[in-house]
This record gives sequence, C-alpha cells and structure tokens, in this order.
Amino acid sequence: MSEFEYLRNVTVGQYIPTESIVHRLDPRTKLLAALFVALAATSTRSVLATLLLVGLLMGVTRLARIEVRYVLRGLLPAAPFIVVLMLMQLLFQGRFSVCETVYWEWGFVRITPCLIELVILGALRLVIFLFLVSLLTLTTTASHIMHGIETLLAPLQRIGLPVHEFALANIIALRFIPTIAEEMERIAKAQASRGGDFGGEPWWRPDRMARARLPLIVPLFVNTLRRAEELIVAMEARCYLGRKGRTKYVDLHFTGLDWLVIALSILLWVVLWRTPWPTFT
Repeated sequence: MSEFEYLRNVTVGQYIPTESIVHRLDPRTKLLAALFVALAATSTRSVLATLLLVGLLMGVTRLARIEVRYVLRGLLPAAPFIVVLMLMQLLFQGRFSVCETVYWEWGFVRITPCLIELVILGALRLVIFLFLVSLLTLTTTASHIMHGIETLLAPLQRIGLPVHEFALANIIALRFIPTIAEEMERIAKAQASRGGDFGGEPWWRPDRMARARLPLIVPLFVNTLRRAEELIVAMEARCYLGRKGRTKYVDLHFTGLDWLVIALSILLWVVLWRTPWPTFT
C-alpha cells in the first residue's frame, strides 16, 4: 500500500449499499443500538466481556455483508493515537493501582496486573467506539442518519435546542471526513512531487509520523475552510433557512424487527452491566 493512500483507510462517512437486513433497519434503531452497545462497553470492567462485544460487532458486520477487514482497516489511522494513550496509561497510572502484585517498578512507573488490564480495556473500548461509528455510516446514508438524530432529539426542541441544525452539523462533520482524507492525499502527492518526504516512518514512532506530516496541516486547513465557505454559499443560494418551514421527504417507521433489535440492545447493556464477569487479576 502506498504511503499516500489516506482515503483507503477511512471508513467513517462512507456508505456501502449491500441491501442487507442491517441496512433496512430504521436509522433510529441503529442509533439507539449503537448507544446501548457503547453504554455496555463502558459499563463493564472485564476484558472478556469487552472482547465479546468486539466479536458481536464483527458478527453484525458480516450480517451487513461488509468485509470485517475493511472496517478494521479504518482503525489504522487511529492506531498511533491508541498506542500513545496506552503508553501514557502505563507510565502515569501505575501509582494509582491497588494491586498487591507488582511486575516492575522504577520511580513513578509501576506496572501491575490491574494496570495492564486497564490499558487493554481502554484500547478495546476505543476500538469499539470507532467500530460503531464506522458500521453506522457504512450501513446508513447521511440523510437517514440526519433524520434519525433529528427525530430522536425532537423533544429537546421544547427547551430551545436547535435540533435540526445540530443534526445537520453532525452529518456535515461525518461527510467531511473522507473529503478531508482525499484532500490530504492530494496535497501529500503534490508536495512529494516537489521533493517532500512523507513515507518510511514506523507506526510505533507517532512523533516522526506527525513531524513528517506537519507541512500538510496548513494547506489542509486552508482548503477545508474554503470548502466550508463554498458549502455555506451553496446552501444560501438554495435559500436554506434551517428547520423553519421545512418538510421531510423521508418518513421513518418502526417495524417489529426494529423493536426487537432495540430490546436486544438494552438487554445486552443490562447483562454486561450487572453480570460479575471474571477478570484476569
């Protein structure tokens, strides 16, 4: 794989129409199911239970007729960030560990079984969150996600929350992710043709990777702001006025399968929350 293929590893904001049973679910169902799975991941302190959640998400991915490898490839851009977080936890959280067994101790660094389990658990939770966002956008169009968010948050309009604008901002942010990745790929190729060096850094050296890509930040932000301005002009040219007076082309309806998926998601959350799962410490 070329070091310039940034868009290839971006799955958030992409949509793959496979017409599976997951695609046919109501977007509100998928949003609520993702919420309860995220709650389940944060409610348990067991690595085993968290691994079961990862396996469940892989099973849902196969049910959606999407390659698991494709979704996992979307985690590659976040790998350096996850590694840095794990190292920070290992270095600075050991002194707060209550385990009696200590594997290694030097100064303020204290490696214990509890700390190792906590580091693994934190990394798995990040993987689950990224997996959920990728799976949601891969199986639901941006317009359906927007309508789902707007419908779920509709009761908050009574307290003055601009629900429509909030949903629109979230969808624009998701849709801009692959656009920004494509823009970054184009800028990197343009600068490499002028002698820039953007390859060869090992993945375990995020500092070198960040330093090598530092020249991309300024033109990337300038182009992103230009695209945002063009989007604003296009919306104003179409007389966009927000929620006022707008109607919906998409009419959402729950089916029996939707209610079943929501009930199973709530049950999964309760089971992982209340079950005394075994730990490795």
